[in-house]
Amino acid sequence: MKNAQAAARKAAENEQRRAKGLPVDSSAGALANTRREQLGEIDASWCPSWPVTWQRCFHLVRMHLDAGEALPTEAGDVVHQGEDLGWWVQSVRLGWDQLTTVQQWMCEQVLEVEPATEDEKPPPCRTQADKWAMHYEAAKQFYEWEGHLIVPCKQVETLLSEEGWELQFRLGVWISNQRSRAASLSPGRMDKLSRIGMRWS
Repeated sequence: MKNAQAAARKAAENEQRRAKGLPVDSSAGALANTRREQLGEIDASWCPSWPVTWQRCFHLVRMHLDAGEALPTEAGDVVHQGEDLGWWVQSVRLGWDQLTTVQQWMCEQVLEVEPATEDEKPPPCRTQADKWAMHYEAAKQFYEWEGHLIVPCKQVETLLSEEGWELQFRLGVWISNQRSRAASLSPGRMDKLSRIGMRWS
């Protein structure tokens, strides 16, 4: 399915280029119209513009509800096929404005999921210093659990705020950025990171 979706997107891109009068390098690897139509007859949303992982979680939540179960709303409530459905619902509600109109419609009409109210949204980090401090706390937590700071690039670390909010940080990316910007970091920040196992080269 992943390969078919990639091929369908290539076909759509080729069609857009032709419509604009632009040259198309090659049609190799593009999915034929008949095959796109056949897959569309099974599921009209088989090749969405949003990530496949989002679509997968949406369907898992729908199956969960179809089985007569309650909507999971908190991280860890329901984990199915390796996906934390409560965390996904929570992320959808908090990130409502980043969804497409179609995604919002699907969540509201199919799953009866609504956007988070202002009271439910966690307070944003106000300054760059606040953001750095929170990422540092996430790094420290990782170090305390793992005993090192060799963080996988895709690592996401979750912290619990004083108000009880679960805050997520893309720790792997942040660590990589700190390493590449070492020359511009203050001695104090470098020292704090070094103390929890930061490798600078």
